[in-house]
Amino acid sequence: MTAPSVWQQRIAGEWHGRPSLFDHAGTWCGYEEIHRSSEFADGVTTYKMDGGLIGGGPLAGQFRLGAPFSFGVLDSDANRVYTGPDFFGTGQPYGGFVDSHYYGPGWQVDLNTWNQVLPDGETQVYSSVLYQGWAVVGCFNGLYTRVPGRVDPLIDAETRNGPVPYILPTKRAGRFTGALEHWGADQKLRGSVTVALALEPINLLRTKRVVTWHGPSLDRAFTVETRRDGNRLFFEGPDAYGNAIGFGRASFSSLHLNDVWKVKGREFTLDASPGMSAGGRLSVVYELFEGGNLDSVLHGVLEWES
Repeated sequence: MTAPSVWQQRIAGEWHGRPSLFDHAGTWCGYEEIHRSSEFADGVTTYKMDGGLIGGGPLAGQFRLGAPFSFGVLDSDANRVYTGPDFFGTGQPYGGFVDSHYYGPGWQVDLNTWNQVLPDGETQVYSSVLYQGWAVVGCFNGLYTRVPGRVDPLIDAETRNGPVPYILPTKRAGRFTGALEHWGADQKLRGSVTVALALEPINLLRTKRVVTWHGPSLDRAFTVETRRDGNRLFFEGPDAYGNAIGFGRASFSSLHLNDVWKVKGREFTLDASPGMSAGGRLSVVYELFEGGNLDSVLHGVLEWES
């Protein structure tokens, strides 16, 4: 390969963040202050990560290391292959979003990392869910920037906001809405889909959700009642069933519709902050499956309207 992929060009430069670390139940444990970059030179891409764990509670012994990460990448817009020595696996880009599955010998966990570059091109929403086999061990997540003038404010904000739990408005009716990109499993753009996530609070713990997806490539609506129990969220029909778990501002969901379709999603409250309030901007990624096969990926940013 003589030139970097589109994804590689999209993530060029050095990114800075302070993602939070959560245990398997969503309890906040600490931060990982990190800066990372990937360089394409002479047809070879090398990915580097440096920083350090701050706190970590009972997970500190597993996730604190004595040297920076470095690993090779076989760069491609179809399959990015991580060739070690610090991570082994693959990632598939869908426009500004990449879904990666790989193993880290140093951390001794399997990782599913979702990196989403927001439409501003300068902010990444990052999460790595950490597994021992099929069991969740924990999760890192947070925001990154590569704009030098925004690094210090972002680190301050991540320190303040990282532990904030994912909670949507519990007393105000309204909706999150926006135009999302819709990518096929073949990693080709299908088009734009107008998405609305309307909320009708029933009480402080239960909310009726009305979800609509409307566009040339996707047209569907469903209603589901949600019940919150700490960091856990339950979807209790009538049009979909499933559950979710919150790791700080990010909620990871598995939702089964009343046919062969299911949805694996991440909703991240971009502007959530400490206090008795809810954020008004959601970055979302939804992977849509027909049976056991990935059909497509929706991603983008939704804004609150009340």
